[in-house]
Amino acid sequence: MVLRCLIIDDHPRFLDAARALLEREGISVVGVASSAAEALQRAEELRPDVTLVDIDLGDQSGFDVVRRLHGKASLARSRTVIISTHAEEDYADLIAASPAIGFLSKTVLSARAIRELLGLPGDGDGKGPVSERRGE
Repeated sequence: MVLRCLIIDDHPRFLDAARALLEREGISVVGVASSAAEALQRAEELRPDVTLVDIDLGDQSGFDVVRRLHGKASLARSRTVIISTHAEEDYADLIAASPAIGFLSKTVLSARAIRELLGLPGDGDGKGPVSERRGE
């Protein structure tokens, strides 16, 4: 199954790098957005399987974007994943309270990590689960 992904981040370099990485690993990045308004519009028009949302979107909160996406009936089948360069522990309470299915550090972002959060079969790279690679 080819996953359709939308990436929301306000750093153009990260958007380019993440798109290239995920597409190389078999995920179809159907779009990107850099702001909350653009994210909501793109999600509505593209209806991705999964949306990656950065915690920091300039002066906007990624957590607010996740809640707004989750509140859209038309996006009920879409899942959200919070991403960040910050440590998961720094935002553990907010992550747990959000409707996102989980968190991924940008340093471990991969198709395999996304598939694991979604409960889908991995890409067969033999590296083991994400939690094992992070030493948890």
